[in-house]
Amino acid sequence: ELSTIARKATKEILLQKGKCVKIEVTPENLEKYLGVKRFSYGEAEKQDHIGVTTGLAWTEVGGDILFIEAVDMPGKGKVTQTGKLGDVMKESIETAYSVVRAHSKDLGIDPEVFEKTDVHVHVPEGATPKDGPSAGIAMYTTLVSVFTKTPVKKDVAMTGEITLQGRVLPIGGLKEKLLAALRGGIKTVIIPKENEKDLAEIPDNVKKGMKIIPVDNVADVLKIALHH
Repeated sequence: ELSTIARKATKEILLQKGKCVKIEVTPENLEKYLGVKRFSYGEAEKQDHIGVTTGLAWTEVGGDILFIEAVDMPGKGKVTQTGKLGDVMKESIETAYSVVRAHSKDLGIDPEVFEKTDVHVHVPEGATPKDGPSAGIAMYTTLVSVFTKTPVKKDVAMTGEITLQGRVLPIGGLKEKLLAALRGGIKTVIIPKENEKDLAEIPDNVKKGMKIIPVDNVADVLKIALHH
């Protein structure tokens, strides 16, 4: 990309036919040199919502913010999953749902509600394929938020696989995910305890730009992410 800017700036200077000109490339005129922006990155939600959690994803062009949404409605316990999700991500939703049901009394949820409530889980940008287990704790947080009607903090993002015992397992792409969180205006990021060792490779400006909290169980995730 830098070579493209340099070539076009040089051409612009040569077209001035000997005149002394100054070429300044800024965010405002960058499109002039590189064309229309090819990639867009997510930003943090503007307000707290019930049933919307900010996850973090790794993509071919780096990390990005991923929103996990859910709504409930009268029904018979059906769970619908949309957003062009891969098999592993679908299994993460099933696991998260089972953990919520298994710990419903501890969460203050009437166990009978699951038999008469349908849930729809959606991950926006439905044309983009998504897979992997690292959104597990975000799925769990979204479901707890829906069933307890508790808003999720807009400036908290998270990444981590979930087990049926409620443990939080390590993930990959931590550096890219943290960079995405910082770029998106996230203030607090929840990561797996086992990824704490990887923070040594994270640039200081990223670590200073937000609060990074390692956890090993979903109870701690809820304490940080939900309003109480």
